[in-house]
Amino acid sequence: MFRVKKTKIPTVILKDFQKFASGYTKVHKEPDGPCVKTEIPGPKSKALFKELSDIQRALVNRPALGVFPGIDWPQKLRDVLLSVAPKGCNQVMTMMCGACSVESAFKAAFIWYCTNKRGGKTTFSDEELKSVMDNKAPGAPKLAIMSFKAPLLQGAFHGRTFGALATTRSKPIHKLDFPSFDWPCAIFPHYKYPLEEHKRENEEQDKKSLAHVCELFEKWEKKGIPVAGVIVEPIQSEGGDNHASPEFFQQLQAICASKCAALILDEVQTGCGPTGKMWCHEHFNLPSPPDLVTFSKKMLTGGYYARPEFKPPQAYRIFNTWMGDPSKLILLEQVLKVIKTEKLLDLVQCTGKVLKCGLHELECEFPDKINSVRGRGTFLAFDATSPEMRDKIMGNLKKNGVLGGVCGTTSVRLRPALTFAPKHAEIFLDILKKSLQQIK
Repeated sequence: MFRVKKTKIPTVILKDFQKFASGYTKVHKEPDGPCVKTEIPGPKSKALFKELSDIQRALVNRPALGVFPGIDWPQKLRDVLLSVAPKGCNQVMTMMCGACSVESAFKAAFIWYCTNKRGGKTTFSDEELKSVMDNKAPGAPKLAIMSFKAPLLQGAFHGRTFGALATTRSKPIHKLDFPSFDWPCAIFPHYKYPLEEHKRENEEQDKKSLAHVCELFEKWEKKGIPVAGVIVEPIQSEGGDNHASPEFFQQLQAICASKCAALILDEVQTGCGPTGKMWCHEHFNLPSPPDLVTFSKKMLTGGYYARPEFKPPQAYRIFNTWMGDPSKLILLEQVLKVIKTEKLLDLVQCTGKVLKCGLHELECEFPDKINSVRGRGTFLAFDATSPEMRDKIMGNLKKNGVLGGVCGTTSVRLRPALTFAPKHAEIFLDILKKSLQQIK
């Protein structure tokens, strides 16, 4: 057995500490006990709570954003997150990451859908309250969220938590061994490039996909599992940087409205500027705001924006203890300030033109190696002619000093920082050309 030797504090240190403690208590006098001057919560807390409730639902009784936000939290939400909110979405809920943002958006969609089915009633029947504790209807209704897959193996990615994973279709390994929901998955348009040379074929792809969406709405209604919402990425990122036209998204929104289902745009990857606009869906000229927009990654914190009607009528419905991290808003505030003052969205558009034009030149020069250049802003991608060719390209890029990313089965994706300038694009294009030339 070991014995811990008792250390004697040197007299000089002990005297210094006693001197400090004596001085501290004189300056910082401890109260004799609690002193309650108003009812609890007091008038200031009530005013702040009302201010916060106009933006999001929260309760105030313990030190975490979900229940006890700081005094400046409502103003921070207005000054930072709501300052860049998608038009028409004046509600914001903060979360820790992309997956929990998607999960919470699903919950908001389900609450909205069920409230509408009750005729706007915000109270629950005894049967609902009892059955939900056994995970049974009517308290736990059978409802679905529709997502998208690509015509080939891979498709949407919305996260790895259980609800989000049910809508993720990018890689089998993400989903293997996990129970899931019986939720529908529509085919995402599969475009041919260059777009201007395949307009008719791509319009047919839009029609085929939208018809499949309508078919699945009807099919799941007949199964007794109505679709309460549709989630879609503005650019199907991990699944291969798959794009769809503004007309596709406009018509998808119209279908959702006609079916009384929520449209959820997952902007976790596309949000915060890489496409040349703050939100990628701004490129689509939607006739009305999307119902919910999820965000994370470049936004530093997670969460979702929503239209006013998607604010839950009861507290604790969309909730966790932390509800994000307030320190991230301090950082994000400065990021957004730099984006604005340095006109980085304009830079992204300028650099994107240089980068995309250069990629088009390379696909013409090396048609046996790359094709299908596509994207918005600097959120770009191209395809290799085979998975093996992509591996060779990526290997050569690495040897020549560039770390790149892949998605889908044959795609190479570009995700430069917002500060990536035309001169940087030229450097990359030179290295990519060299890397392609080295493949024999």
